[in-house]
Amino acid sequence: MKTTSSTVTNPGHIASYYAATAHDKRPRETLAGSIETDVCIVGAGFTGISAALQLAEHGFGVVVLEADRIGFGASGRNGGQIVNGYSRDLDTIARRYGHDTAKHLARMSLEGGEIIRERVEKYDIRCDLLPGGFFAAFTDKQVREMAEVKSNWEKHGHTGLEMVGAADVFRYVRSDRYRGGMIDRFGGHLHPLNLVLGEAAAVEKLRGRIFENSRAVDIAFDTHPVVRTKDGQVKARYVLVCGNAYMGSLLPELTGKIMPVSSQVMATEPLDAGLLDELLPANYCVEDANYVLDYYRRTADNRLLYGGGIGYGGQDPANLTAVIRPNMIKTFPVLRDVAIDFAWSGNFALTLTRIPHVGKLSDKVYFSHGDSGHGVTTTHLLGKILAEAVSGHAGRFDVWASLTAYPFPGGRALRVPLTALGAWWYGLRDRLGI
Repeated sequence: MKTTSSTVTNPGHIASYYAATAHDKRPRETLAGSIETDVCIVGAGFTGISAALQLAEHGFGVVVLEADRIGFGASGRNGGQIVNGYSRDLDTIARRYGHDTAKHLARMSLEGGEIIRERVEKYDIRCDLLPGGFFAAFTDKQVREMAEVKSNWEKHGHTGLEMVGAADVFRYVRSDRYRGGMIDRFGGHLHPLNLVLGEAAAVEKLRGRIFENSRAVDIAFDTHPVVRTKDGQVKARYVLVCGNAYMGSLLPELTGKIMPVSSQVMATEPLDAGLLDELLPANYCVEDANYVLDYYRRTADNRLLYGGGIGYGGQDPANLTAVIRPNMIKTFPVLRDVAIDFAWSGNFALTLTRIPHVGKLSDKVYFSHGDSGHGVTTTHLLGKILAEAVSGHAGRFDVWASLTAYPFPGGRALRVPLTALGAWWYGLRDRLGI
């Protein structure tokens, strides 16, 4: 793997492709002293910034506290894919929570992508946004399952899905690995760090304040809650906790119901544009249908960005490239000898139910986390819904808050091995085609 200079040119971020190619690398100030505001938000990832922008647009005073840099966590490290829906399909949600709840969630399921597209246009955010996603199936069983998912989504008004037969796979992916798939015309891909940075700049233009290197170390649950950092504090009417997998030990009552999970991503050297035209003719992003899945897309500067692998508990493999590269070569043998310029990992927050955990810790302290791998769209939706609740319109928030979250079996000591065992079982089923 080639070394990169992103740790020097964009200090405070990991050495990722996104950090190296971020448009806005300005550091924000660290909180010092005491300030007051309407809403204090903990976490400057997609959820927190989405909520901040929604609130700032409606005239609220907003302060965002970020432990590291804007987009430091999963929001600035992910695969950059707009994948609609949730980490559990609507049939599962209906069986678990009832048909009325499933209908409510279905009505919201495309909104995250709509929020992104609207904000990119409204605030002229340069994040390489392009439409279209392809779900690739390895087996006939996966094709049948996709057809069932498509049918169920269409009952709830999703009109952008289309099945792809084996003969037409090459219109989207030039690979012999797939038996078919499904396209989502309402999906898409982008540069996620530039998206969250662009949204953060919009918050600041609306007089919101964002403090970096300002980790929240304590929250006092008073009539007007107070969030304390090492060097300062914020007194607010409301607090929104949006830390996800990077919340640390701030609120054990929340972190006990999520598990950090790492995913690995790499980006090749710049490739010939004609080669990428051949490999990804429609320039859609791609996600396969396996339980432990691979995902990939073309970047604006003609690299292939390829992700996959999983590390329960947030543990990273010793050699990231060794985990991902073999699958890339299986998918595209022609890339066997290309150089890898960047390889990195990032943690997302997984819940036991694979459904986001949303709720209140008091009448003034709200939270949302645990998007379970579908964070790009869901965080934008839930950030908006948190802002709605603070504004006095809590109907949609209440739907999400009604979904029970459970601790992982075995507690912190056993959650990783038990979850890994389950992933091994489902991975075996994928390999056997059952």
